[in-house]
Amino acid sequence: IIVIGGGSAGLVSAYVASAVKAKVALIENYKMGGDCLNTGCVPSKALIRSTKIISYIQRHREFGLKSASVEFNFSEIMERVQSIIKKIEPHDSIERYTKLGVDCITGKAKIVSPNKVQVNGKTLSSKNIIIATGAHPTVPPITGLDQVDFLTTENLWDIRELPKRLLVAGGGPIGSELAQCFTRLGSQVTQVELMSDILIREDDEFSQALRQRFVNEGIDVQINTKCKEVVIENGKQFMLCEKNGQDQRIEFDKVLIALGRTANSSGFGLESIGLEFGPSGTISVDSYLRTTKHKNIYACGDVVGPYQFTHIAAHQAWYCAVNALFSPFKKFKIDYSIIPWCTFTDPEIARVGLNEKEAKEQAIAYEVTRYEISELDRAITDGEDQGMVKVLTEPGKDRVLGVTIMSHNAGELITEYISAMKHGIGLNKILGTIHIYPTMAEANRFAA
Repeated sequence: IIVIGGGSAGLVSAYVASAVKAKVALIENYKMGGDCLNTGCVPSKALIRSTKIISYIQRHREFGLKSASVEFNFSEIMERVQSIIKKIEPHDSIERYTKLGVDCITGKAKIVSPNKVQVNGKTLSSKNIIIATGAHPTVPPITGLDQVDFLTTENLWDIRELPKRLLVAGGGPIGSELAQCFTRLGSQVTQVELMSDILIREDDEFSQALRQRFVNEGIDVQINTKCKEVVIENGKQFMLCEKNGQDQRIEFDKVLIALGRTANSSGFGLESIGLEFGPSGTISVDSYLRTTKHKNIYACGDVVGPYQFTHIAAHQAWYCAVNALFSPFKKFKIDYSIIPWCTFTDPEIARVGLNEKEAKEQAIAYEVTRYEISELDRAITDGEDQGMVKVLTEPGKDRVLGVTIMSHNAGELITEYISAMKHGIGLNKILGTIHIYPTMAEANRFAA
């Protein structure tokens, strides 16, 4: 198998194939570990951890502490982020995968036929090819944006001077996580979102609660607002925006573009072999993750979608590797029935399965159960008594259709519901399971 791309999807594909002694070549043009390790999940969570500690110190009186203060150097915090990347790097390294038997090649791949890939002047042949080339930050055609040194998640981690005024364009998970981080670091943050709220995919009560938390922390959240043009006047930088038919100007020192990600599907020969693409540039695949044109070429991860999460990339990668190894004797359809995710703001918002928005759009009948985190003993003792557990169940039954949790460590708490949905466990069995007192996980049992 030839695997193109050394991010989460490519690494898992190579790992699975090498584990059963297949001959695997893994080609990566930039850095092993892909976006998740180098510019995405890992650095952002390291930064979130530092800013969470800053927020606790600022809240010291809530915890009975008479005085506490924090001094920090922004550059040192960003260097800590790099040290965390370095600590995790060996997990995704060429050395590790070489020991697993993978032929790791650094270079730019070009597919020249359905069975041949060129790299570094050599041609590799294989029965199967797996494309796992990921995605990159989407940069919109905002007039004048190219006049300023705008930030994306690719170059954000290189800055060592804290922006005094930061404009965050985008109210999705990435924009929201980073807006809160930089506010806690001391930047004056304005977050601009075109839609009617931040985290628009979540139910309104969660989006509104998080937006209010942001406002309380000092973020200027501008919803229903469109970024139109960047202008520079007298050495000052402004974003011209439109809101409710009115123009407004937002001054900034740095602007962070966090408006989604575009598939890396061009520039390495896919067009020349006739592969088909979706409207956003993603590679079109069937339910076995085979490309629609060539059944021996598979694709997984952000270059395919429809969910751009590291854990979904790994999930898809298993199917790619196994189908490539055992086809045509055995094929496995990708299972998207239970997809979890978490936005790592403070508080976190985690979800699995349906929420009310989706249930209504799909005309699926449901019942709602809510449990307020403000009633949970452990949350109260920890000063984290904000949020809720919201469960959708089949009418008259205890079968879980979907869960959204907004709370401290929601990404950990929701695992119980992910397992319940995966293995057909209803609320009655969660209710009948002893949960340790006092823990945050008791919220799951109280909801049941």
